[in-house]
Amino acid sequence: METSHCPGLLSLLQCWALPWWPPVTMGVPVFILAGLLVHFVFLASIFDIYFSSPLVHGMTPQQTPLPPPAKRLVLFVADGLRADSLFELNSNNTPQAPYLRAILENNGSWGISHTRVPTESRPGHVALIAGFYEDVSAVAKGWKENPVEFDSVFNESKHTWSWGSPDILPMFAKGATGDHVYTFCYTAESEDFGAQDAAELDTWVFDHVKSFFNSSRSNQTLFSALNEEKVVLFLHLLGIDTNGHAHRPYSKEYKENIRKVDEGVEEIVSMLESFYGNDGKTAYILTSDHGMTDWGSHGAGHPSETLTPLIAWGAGVNYPQEVTSQLFEDNFLKEWKLENLKRMDVNQADIAPLMASLIGVPFPLNSVGTLPLEYLNNSDHFKAESMFTNAVQVLEQFKVKMSQKKRTTLSFLFTPFKPLSDSEQINFLKKARLYIQQQKYSEAVSLCKTLINLALKGLSYYHTYDRLFLGLSIAVSFVGWTTYVILVIIKTHTNLIKAAQINNKESTGPLYSFMFAGMIIAFFLLIQASPWTYYVYCLLPVPIWYAVVRELHVIQDLAANLWSLPVGHSVGFLLICILGIELLVFSFFYRSTLTVGLLVFAGWPVITQMWVQAKRTTLIWTLLCVFLAVFPLMPVVGREPNIPLVIVAGLTTLLISCFSLASFSRSENKYRGKEDLKVYFYQMFSIALSTYVVSSTHNSLKNKQGLPVFNQIVSWMTLASSSALPLLSPTLLFQRLFSILLSLMATYLLLSTGYEALFPLVLSGLMLVWIQMEQEALQHYGLSLRSKLAVFNFAYATDITQFRQLHLDDIRRSFFFVFFIVTAFFGTGNIASVNSFDPASVYCFLTVFSPFMMGGLLLLKH
Repeated sequence: METSHCPGLLSLLQCWALPWWPPVTMGVPVFILAGLLVHFVFLASIFDIYFSSPLVHGMTPQQTPLPPPAKRLVLFVADGLRADSLFELNSNNTPQAPYLRAILENNGSWGISHTRVPTESRPGHVALIAGFYEDVSAVAKGWKENPVEFDSVFNESKHTWSWGSPDILPMFAKGATGDHVYTFCYTAESEDFGAQDAAELDTWVFDHVKSFFNSSRSNQTLFSALNEEKVVLFLHLLGIDTNGHAHRPYSKEYKENIRKVDEGVEEIVSMLESFYGNDGKTAYILTSDHGMTDWGSHGAGHPSETLTPLIAWGAGVNYPQEVTSQLFEDNFLKEWKLENLKRMDVNQADIAPLMASLIGVPFPLNSVGTLPLEYLNNSDHFKAESMFTNAVQVLEQFKVKMSQKKRTTLSFLFTPFKPLSDSEQINFLKKARLYIQQQKYSEAVSLCKTLINLALKGLSYYHTYDRLFLGLSIAVSFVGWTTYVILVIIKTHTNLIKAAQINNKESTGPLYSFMFAGMIIAFFLLIQASPWTYYVYCLLPVPIWYAVVRELHVIQDLAANLWSLPVGHSVGFLLICILGIELLVFSFFYRSTLTVGLLVFAGWPVITQMWVQAKRTTLIWTLLCVFLAVFPLMPVVGREPNIPLVIVAGLTTLLISCFSLASFSRSENKYRGKEDLKVYFYQMFSIALSTYVVSSTHNSLKNKQGLPVFNQIVSWMTLASSSALPLLSPTLLFQRLFSILLSLMATYLLLSTGYEALFPLVLSGLMLVWIQMEQEALQHYGLSLRSKLAVFNFAYATDITQFRQLHLDDIRRSFFFVFFIVTAFFGTGNIASVNSFDPASVYCFLTVFSPFMMGGLLLLKH
């Protein structure tokens, strides 16, 4: 119903409503292409701003000038070993690992190594051996290799021999200078989560180390190399991690694997002591790259993932230190019955300088670790010199990072890290050296630790130096693009532009102004030798905001119309919009927010009195909203697989398919031929087959029979066909949508391990009912599209004007749409569920470890 004026906010856009036409300034294809390009830049900027490499090069190697206590170092890394799993006692008060327990009680030092997120094998080993926390830009390569070469203890050694996984060892050999890091790996196919006994991986390592040393007795060159100084032996033990994923950390398989590792370590130590004639020049370190949750995953920051064991013994390592009391926030000492033995916790990166100090090699150039002096059994002079070397090595990185940033920043714009100016650096080093000369070793150590902390803060300062500047540029571009899109929608859907089109004359002033601004920005970037990506991020706001300024008349007309509305309506509408946006923002951090939103949605028909005209549809809508609201309250991690629920979801889908087939057959728009029915029956068959494959696969793995080849083939075929089959289905609206649901369900069932299998069914049901509810909502405007929706056909181009025009209620529809998208993403998962690596979801597709493939499937699921 048309009026000569707009008496209320609800009728505002009704007065503006006009048929759709493309944006005046650019065609629809160009507009879409521009949008894709802008959002691609937004996405790429995340990696450039937050995931850039922190590594620097050009530092001078730093080495302790005094003789080291050890000639060789043996590093055992028990992949996936939790601290409590190693240190806690069994129910009968016997240790999980008798030999290692005896070592920490009688021969060595112990503590907890604190890891950082992401708690994955690759980053953990880099922290242990190279002394820095994984270059986050390596996430783009699936942690398989580092985008930037880095130094490590292995690289600084005279010779390093390593045995273990092909996913870990090669990266340290690849980054080494020269040919002195040797690797011996089993095949990648051996890393099978469905294998009968993953402990065989560790047995392989121990056996090959023994045969290697036995063969050296008949190889004089190898024998001589093994007897040189600065030698490292690295044993990577993957069995515990594999058994933890497959059977969980409290399983008998996991605990038995710990026992086998304990026995293997004892045999290797005995063999090495015999080989070297008990010369007392071998240092040993046993630790882990990360822990594991109770449900068999890792990657996030749960204490069970970040707390790993550290035991050191042998040459240069302190003996156990008895104490009467220790202050720690946790109760582990009492639980593990180790209250009387001094616990010395370290950060994971601190282990690299410890190893370097023990065998006298230069500290890794990129190490950010602080030497844990409590582990050293040496003179105070040696400790002070080692700590001084550590401080100089970290300071070298700071100086290189500062010079790089200073070189690419105009002098009047450069803001140095004031706590560590050039004069302060010299004062620190001079004073520390003077303390050492005066034999004031404790003062020298304290000063060096202060210098290390300041240098690390300075490193972080210069690494994030441009982050605020670049972030603001992207934020300005994002706000500008959002504003422009809104203006385009208003201009192409309303009559606000009519008068402006007649009277508005294009001015060249803004064009020249923005061009001048762009040239100034480009000039500043040029003289600072900025990377080409900086030009993209900093110049992007210029054309975007120029496009906004060109639509200034639209903004003026919009402001004038809004100003004419009652203040109460405008304020109320604004508050509702802000509340809705905040609800979406909070849902990213608190999934329970989605539950609140869905419960509000359930009451929407009552609030708008819509239930009066559509009682049955309203009842179904309400029930599905309440049912869907349960999912965000369910745990996303820490749950055991519940395969019966997956089977129930598959059978329910089949039952609904049968009812839907009967309903479509009775409708006026029946399936047009046998081909349509074939597609439908094939999809139902895929659902049934997927349900069987899930059940069969998990039973097979439970019985340690591996992944059946037939199940694997079916899973991959289902995944491949799921995207193509809907294109062959009938093109009528509801039949096409239901076909899409069936295709997605067939794949989703294969990736499900519990309640989440029911989620797509409920969400899709709610979406179909939402279509019906929106038709009821349109009754408020005296418009019904039921007959048109029934014959809506994807096979033909559709003119949207034959349906309806723009209404203010479309803002509410847009919010619903975005909210449902967020619910689809976070209804059964969040970032932690993706980051916390649990391969159980992909067992129907593969059980052999493949980070790229498994990660891709997990992302597809979420």
